Amino acid sequence: MTVRPCLAWPHPVLKSPAAPVTAITDDIRAIWADMIDTMDAMPGYGLAAVQIGIPLRLAVVDCSTERGQAIRMANPEILHASVQPRDHDEASPNLPGVSAVITRPRAVTVRFLNEQGEIEDRDFVHLWATSVQHQIDHLAGKMYFDHLSPLKRKMLLAKAEKLRRRG
Repeated sequence: MTVRPCLAWPHPVLKSPAAPVTAITDDIRAIWADMIDTMDAMPGYGLAAVQIGIPLRLAVVDCSTERGQAIRMANPEILHASVQPRDHDEASPNLPGVSAVITRPRAVTVRFLNEQGEIEDRDFVHLWATSVQHQIDHLAGKMYFDHLSPLKRKMLLAKAEKLRRRG
């Protein structure tokens, strides 16, 4: 089991779009394995490779109650998003101690390369949809708080900085 450290906001890798994955190799599968170990150790519902300093379009998501159901995605992209919204309190290990309620589409259809290197289209709903969208944001160089109003974002970042200083 390899748990990798998460980068601290505002690390430049977290602010930059990640590079596409050209092929699913054993190295990519090893990164996914480390990502799952890291996600489970947090514990969290998903993790993007950029969060652990790897600037590739890789993500894992596991919102199952029993765990062990992680979906491995390379180059995920949203093909369709529902009009119906869903609110969820989101956070990130890259900015510990703070969270915010974010409104996202309740369901999404996502296309990605799976573990076998095949293109897969999959529908996600509720928490799974929220987590997938959260990870895709990370891969685009965005954080969950980028969905907040400028004032709420400023307040959240100030609170995170205050917590960081306290140690």
